[in-house]
Amino acid sequence: MTGVELFGRHDELAGISGFLDRVRQGGCVRLIRGEPGVGKSALMTAAAELALSQGMHALRASGSEFEADVGYSCLNQLLLPAHAALDRLPSGPREALSVALGFGAGAPPDVLLVCNAALLLVTELAADRPVVLVVDDVQWIDRASAVVLGFLSRRLEGRRAGLLLSARTGSTSFPGLLSEHVVEPLDDEAAGRLVETLHPQMPARVRRRLLDLAQGNPLALLELPAALLGSARRTVPDAEVVPLSDRLQAIFAARLTALPDATRQVLLLATFEGAGDVRVLRAALPDRPSLEDLAPAERAQLVRVDDATARIAFRHPLIRSAIVAMSTHEERRTAHLALAGAVDRERRAWHLAAAALGPDEAVAELLDDAARRVLLRGDGFAAIAALVRAAELSTTSTGRGRRLAEAAYIGAEVNGTVDDAEILLTDARRAAPDSAGSLHAAGAAAFLMINGDGDVNTAHRLLTGAIETGDHGYRADDPALVEAMHTLLLLCWYGSTPEHWKPFFSVLRRLRPQPPDLLALAADSFADPVRTGKAALPRVDAVLRTLTDDVDPARVVRAGTAAVYLDRLGDCREASWRLVRHGRDGGAPRRHLGALMHLCLDDYLVGRWDEAEELADEGQRICDTGGYPFFAWYFRYSRAILAAGRGRFDEAYTLADEITHWALPRGVAAAVLFAHHPRVLAAAGQGDHDAAFGHAAAMSPPGVLASHVPHCTWVMFDLVEAAVRIGRTTEATAHVRAMRDADVGALSSRTALLQAGAEALVLDDDEQVLRLEGALAGAERWLFDRSRVRLALGEKLRRTRSAAQAQQHLLAAHGGFAAMAAGPWLSRVAGELRAAGYRPATEQRGEPTALTAQEAQIAQLAASGLTNKQIAERLYLSHRTVGAHLYRIFPKLGVTSRAGLRDALSPPAV
Repeated sequence: MTGVELFGRHDELAGISGFLDRVRQGGCVRLIRGEPGVGKSALMTAAAELALSQGMHALRASGSEFEADVGYSCLNQLLLPAHAALDRLPSGPREALSVALGFGAGAPPDVLLVCNAALLLVTELAADRPVVLVVDDVQWIDRASAVVLGFLSRRLEGRRAGLLLSARTGSTSFPGLLSEHVVEPLDDEAAGRLVETLHPQMPARVRRRLLDLAQGNPLALLELPAALLGSARRTVPDAEVVPLSDRLQAIFAARLTALPDATRQVLLLATFEGAGDVRVLRAALPDRPSLEDLAPAERAQLVRVDDATARIAFRHPLIRSAIVAMSTHEERRTAHLALAGAVDRERRAWHLAAAALGPDEAVAELLDDAARRVLLRGDGFAAIAALVRAAELSTTSTGRGRRLAEAAYIGAEVNGTVDDAEILLTDARRAAPDSAGSLHAAGAAAFLMINGDGDVNTAHRLLTGAIETGDHGYRADDPALVEAMHTLLLLCWYGSTPEHWKPFFSVLRRLRPQPPDLLALAADSFADPVRTGKAALPRVDAVLRTLTDDVDPARVVRAGTAAVYLDRLGDCREASWRLVRHGRDGGAPRRHLGALMHLCLDDYLVGRWDEAEELADEGQRICDTGGYPFFAWYFRYSRAILAAGRGRFDEAYTLADEITHWALPRGVAAAVLFAHHPRVLAAAGQGDHDAAFGHAAAMSPPGVLASHVPHCTWVMFDLVEAAVRIGRTTEATAHVRAMRDADVGALSSRTALLQAGAEALVLDDDEQVLRLEGALAGAERWLFDRSRVRLALGEKLRRTRSAAQAQQHLLAAHGGFAAMAAGPWLSRVAGELRAAGYRPATEQRGEPTALTAQEAQIAQLAASGLTNKQIAERLYLSHRTVGAHLYRIFPKLGVTSRAGLRDALSPPAV
């Protein structure tokens, strides 16, 4: 344990011991929180020393407010002692982590790759003996390191590794699922024993004054006695009006004043360096002062030097604050300039910026470069900080406006810092009124407009005008132009008319030497896939193959967008899940939302409806709480079609109406059209085929696959089926002809299935049924559409041909609908099976062996009379999950409602 006894910390030390026990058993994460000086650092030291005494690895780091903008600086401290173990990692993760930590050269790696590499390294170390990562003052660590630690915090379970963090009370919660412990001030008895042990001869009056001033703060109890007993008494502020941290800082300043000037200069240098790297300090101190001048501070126990790691550690963060507070401007500038010559390019930019006396375009350009590098690592916040500082150093109003506009764009489009983005955009316009025409400014303004109370048409005009008048020469390698075109693509899609798309395609044709691969693919596959989607098919595989672990998150989302109407979202699932996990660990929310949207759509099509509902709820929460109200309609749509499919018709109609009422005044025509889809499903589920036909026709009229309304392909089968059921065979035939003329079946195995299914409903011949059988065989992935087509085909076969053949399709449909808990469709297929003469074999009564353990438990509770909500509360599930389970349970037990559960679960009479 530590050399000094920790008075009054029996419970905390027992908690640390228990924490280490859980680390050995399979991983644990804990956050220690408390006021400055309350003893967090002492407890962290005690934890590290106890871990070492028990034969564990203990890696330590501490946050520095002066390195908060330097990416991976904390992670560098933490993993430097394990540098040799990097050689045990595969080459990809090894190189990524080496570059991120500054151990090697190379292109900046993606933050997810760094996260996984760090996890691999910790896992590799834990294979030898348990590992404890101890990070003090986490409120000051850089954001990139925070993302990695958040990632680790969710994945250490089962790895014999632990993460122990400390943070000041009131600081932002750390991303991750942490067990928190608040360290309280010492009670009067423990504080008294500490003072008695350290100062047994202290006069009673001074002792009382000390205890009153310290308020149980251990650091104050250690530092104040010298001031109260000596001549420095006047430096102690009045306890009633000055916060404790100010009192302690005054004490540290008084102690620092006694140090030689050279010592204080070295301490100032170490403060700004942040990581305590002795090698960097040596490089920054070629002459005088030197590291030898650090000795008085060591003897005064203000700092300690770890010979094994060659690191300097301050006794308490307030020492660093006091050093800076008592330094002069010229001393600070000199320290930053010295460090600029001893650190890497990114840190050099920040030190030169701190030393700048006024506008300096060369330093501003270095910060531009730093912003681009950290943005590639996924750290948008650090990129914004670099660009804002670069704007301050710009020598022209145009340069200042451009940098602020780019920062605004990153804040709005990547990070979701909408309020900050609005302020930055206002500053950009104030700095250079003509900056409103810059592409970054226009992109930020367009996003802020639609995310607020503005409308799509105005945003479309604004961005189109900026692109058409921009000074970019239509170069396809201009990053701002490419970003603007991707934003314009979405605005055109929201508008959903050919007129919206005309300026987009006009610019696209002018790009030289040719449009970027992803932008060109989306132009063909997303704008009007009915007419141009086939042209995209030869190129989609090449784009999807680029979705590797280290790819830019924006590319993942945009590739998913290009894949939606080619039904290739399944090929994006792994990459999308990486973004979701990254977002949950504190990554950019905009990319998190994009990945959630695509996973929800794919889950709906393939029948993973439980997961889809969970992800849609997650997306809705992020939109509601994270500053993204515009994108909430996507998740209302997903929730609505799932509610309709599962028979929650009122919920489906309510959500559809919410989408429509929100979208109409904002000109979001795509959302208005999408809202008809859940209404189509709900009406069909209720047997109201007239209404189903009307809503499907509102998306695309009979006999037409509407231009630039790609989602009409998702209801083309519904329109034909509803038309047949209400006797509108002319309209049904016309729509099938439109599907054939467009050859929509060539887009994917799903659209081939839908086209074949629609043809089978309209064309009464055996050859068409055979073609449909072939399409079904090639569409195993699309559970909902396959089950619906089988149901429609089974219904037709029962009425026109063979009941036995009908039963085959109806039974397959029954299994699919049961797997999704698609209640209305399940009831419909059960009725058709009965009409076809099918009778299930009577199951032996007794224990419901066909049920899973959870299904059996839910069935018993439902049979006892509990509602879905009551069952959910008892089993810690959502009421939707309970309902889904019941829909699967009913067919297994041969019942159609809750009323039959009691008899089905009762043992047979003896």
